[in-house]
Amino acid sequence: MKLGPIADDTPVKLNVELPASLHRDLTLYGELLGRSGTGEQGSVPPQKLIVPMLERFLASDRGFAKARRSVSVRGPAATAGETTP
Repeated sequence: MKLGPIADDTPVKLNVELPASLHRDLTLYGELLGRSGTGEQGSVPPQKLIVPMLERFLASDRGFAKARRSVSVRGPAATAGETTP
């Protein structure tokens, strides 16, 4: 078969507690982001900022990218916690 394993893209819901100071900063960031550019977007709520921020952070982390490549090379069995003899 030419296709490999199909990734599970089902969204995962997480409940997290944020320090109040971080929530205030995210709220302010969303307000400032809404004002930038055309200003028509309005304030962006903190919950809408978290996913793009985490994606950008992970994409820019060279150490993570290198580690991720080494895990991918070993294959899915190694990533699932199985050991090879």
